[in-house]
Amino acid sequence: MKILEQTLEESNAYSLFVYAIRSQVTRDYYLRRLRIFFNFLDLKSEQTIEERCNYFADKGTSDPNWAFNCIVRFLQYQKERVEKEEITGATLRNFIKAIKLFCEMSDIPIQWKKITRGQPKIRRHADDRAPTIEEIQQLCEYPDRRIKGIVYTMASS
Repeated sequence: MKILEQTLEESNAYSLFVYAIRSQVTRDYYLRRLRIFFNFLDLKSEQTIEERCNYFADKGTSDPNWAFNCIVRFLQYQKERVEKEEITGATLRNFIKAIKLFCEMSDIPIQWKKITRGQPKIRRHADDRAPTIEEIQQLCEYPDRRIKGIVYTMASS
C-alpha cells in the first residue's frame, strides 16, 4: 500500500512532464517557457514551478475550456509580440511545443489544430544578402589590416 501511495504521489503533472524530456538542456528550456506562461496567467506566482504545474493540470483536466482559453490568450499576446518584432515566430513555436507537451503529459484535452492555425509562419531561411559596394568600401576604410585582407579575398572571388 505504501508503494502505491508513493507512485501516485510521484506521478503528478510536473514529474510526467519532466519524464517526457530526455535532455537536461531541453528540460530547462521548456520549464522556462512554462514559467513565462504561468507568470502571464499570474498563476500562483509565490509557489514553485512544480506546484504551479500541478495546479494548472488539475484545473485544466477539470475544466478544459479554461485551459484552452488561457493558452489562446497567452499565444495571442505572444503573436502580437511577433508582429512588433520583439520575438520571432520560432520563439512562439517553442512556447507552443512546451505547453503542448505539458498538456499531453497531463491529459488535458486541448484542440491543438485550432491553436496552431492562427500562428504566424516561421521563416526557415536567413535574411542574408551580398554587401553593397558602399559597404565594402566602408570596410576597406577600417584601419585594421586583418579586415582588409578578408575584404580583398572576398572581392577577388
